Amino acid sequence: MSGVGRMLTKRKGLTAIVIAALSCAPASAIAAECKQGKAIYGDRDGAYELRFSPITSEAVTSSHQFKLSALKTPVVMDGYVMPSDDPGRTMGMVLFNCPDGDVTGDDLDACTVWQGFVYRSSADGGLDNLQSGDSPAAEKIVFPGLGPAIRQSSAWGEGKAKVAPWDVLDFKGCAQ
Repeated sequence: MSGVGRMLTKRKGLTAIVIAALSCAPASAIAAECKQGKAIYGDRDGAYELRFSPITSEAVTSSHQFKLSALKTPVVMDGYVMPSDDPGRTMGMVLFNCPDGDVTGDDLDACTVWQGFVYRSSADGGLDNLQSGDSPAAEKIVFPGLGPAIRQSSAWGEGKAKVAPWDVLDFKGCAQ
């Protein structure tokens, strides 16, 4: 093999190593490049996917919106995160099959799957409030009690969700 041929072979090998290293980049590095408003998360069993989407209306009181899907089922739940003043935390709601238009408090109670604090978690396990949609995506999102709440909701049962997610969802990617 000529000197040029050896150099090209070495270069191809180096390129493959660089590509492999980049594809193994830690989730924290990838999450930092993604905005929270476009982040995608999954539970450890691969049964649920949470996709944030940017809020485009100034009139909305939520700081985030998302879809929570029970994979391999038709169940897709709507979710919202909003700031809370007392205590200063981020509150979340997960809703399933809510009626359109004007709804009563009873209607809203009937379609609420989960309600509580939403936290972001770092790789070292530290918890904090979920940051704005323009902030770097969290490595993990924590919804305390989400799994048991889904089991007790109308999203659970025959033809619906049959696996309860863990309360911690890990960053999986970024929507385009």
